[in-house]
Amino acid sequence: MHWSDVMAKRLAERGDQHIVATGITPSGEFHIGHLREILTGDMIARAARRAGMDAELVFVVDNADPLRKVYPFLDASYEAFIGHQLGSIPAPDAEGKPDWDRFNNEGWSYGDHFLQPFLEALRQIGVVPRLLPNLEAYRAGKFSKAAKVACDNPHAIREIIERVSGRELPDDWFPWQPLDSKGSLDGTVITDYEYPLVHWTDSHGQSGSSDIEKGEGKLPWRLDWPAKWGFNQITCEPFGKDHGAAGGSYDTGKEIALLFGHEPPAPLTYEWISLKGKGAMSSSSGNTVGPMEALRLVPPEILRFLVANSKPSKAIEFDTGMGLVNLADEYERLTARDFDTEMKDENLSRRKQVQIEDAKVALELSAIHEQEKPSATSISFRHMALLAQIKPNDEDVWASLRDSGGPPEPTPQLEDRLKRMRAWIASEHFPEDMRINICQSPDKEAMEHLNDLQRLVLVHLNETLGEAIWTADGITAAFKAAGQAAEVGMKDVYRACYALFMAAERGPRLAPILANCNRGDILELVNIALET
Repeated sequence: MHWSDVMAKRLAERGDQHIVATGITPSGEFHIGHLREILTGDMIARAARRAGMDAELVFVVDNADPLRKVYPFLDASYEAFIGHQLGSIPAPDAEGKPDWDRFNNEGWSYGDHFLQPFLEALRQIGVVPRLLPNLEAYRAGKFSKAAKVACDNPHAIREIIERVSGRELPDDWFPWQPLDSKGSLDGTVITDYEYPLVHWTDSHGQSGSSDIEKGEGKLPWRLDWPAKWGFNQITCEPFGKDHGAAGGSYDTGKEIALLFGHEPPAPLTYEWISLKGKGAMSSSSGNTVGPMEALRLVPPEILRFLVANSKPSKAIEFDTGMGLVNLADEYERLTARDFDTEMKDENLSRRKQVQIEDAKVALELSAIHEQEKPSATSISFRHMALLAQIKPNDEDVWASLRDSGGPPEPTPQLEDRLKRMRAWIASEHFPEDMRINICQSPDKEAMEHLNDLQRLVLVHLNETLGEAIWTADGITAAFKAAGQAAEVGMKDVYRACYALFMAAERGPRLAPILANCNRGDILELVNIALET
């Protein structure tokens, strides 16, 4: 069974109605590492619906969390907001300074600023969850029941956290963080508690009271998480391996949830997505590829396939170079397969059946729209990358595809694929070993490095290319004929050809590239080289 179906089976044992939750703190720019959590949740919800259950995906926006530091993208003036809740402070403007006008006039907060682009990326990949803003939930009193249990029983909460996590809490720890006289969650000392008020003094020498029914503060994370499982009726939640580690916040959370009076959700722990050669993604360090940036380069169904085709326990290395090419081409190969026919083979081993079932479900989960059947473009990523580089005009790309037996007119899917391909080629992420630069005239330095035998290849190439059938196979045959006429090996043939056509010693397969170039232009280039 595909991993999403395994989770759906577990949920079916709990009942027919489910709320699958994901959640992220909007403290900085989101990156595609964050997509793994929400896509994992989305795929579990889809699998549950496919199994006949009523399942909904929700997205908890942790905008009640505090700003923890002045990140590199922020102006130094944000120092005054450290400890303040992300939903209650102004968003940064283009210069990283607080945008007070928009905050005062539109209520546009720091959390909104980083959340909205992520939601737009989610819409493009077919994920439209119900939003559950945490700050609004606190202010509406939704946390008050759990907060009362915690504040009435601080010793029981302390015992769970210290026993399960193995760490000792400070003597002055209390299960409620009040907002101080400046609106910060940091630096308060609890002096007394009498429901619903938590009394405090702060680092500014001020004293006051925090009303937990009005959300004038928040629960610490290890309590906040299990509390919202309850009033949001969460039955399943995927989360990163840090929360799922032994003694981590899920282990403490499931005991605290029972104290709060509800069951913890069914968990699914996932591994991180890292950038190839750069390690784990981090918004604060700048080691990221944002969802919108990724979607400029990658068709949304390919991003979904990246997650659907990987077991949650397996770390994903996101490679925007050749790894992306291989991933996209694997997706295209799968869309061209007839899984139902393959499964009818009575001689299939159980292992092969599992592989086919997993591939089929991964492909279904890659569809942007839930009931949509994935369709093949019949054009590989490699071939599209080739055409996009040597044919700057889109119509020339479509003409080339028509001439080679492709569709008579481009489909919307192909048009979208070409648009993203051109963006990928223009970006820093495009792999250099796929980059194509066909010379407009012979490169003097490259030609000077050829020996006499290699130059002789070009003499014969002028004739063999002129007579060749203008296809990849025909051009390859012309290369071989030129080598035989010059009495040299193919190493010398390709050394001469790469020097002439690409001003390089080696490169991507040359015959398919030339087959998509104008025949007259290529023959003229050979003639100019012989006259030079």
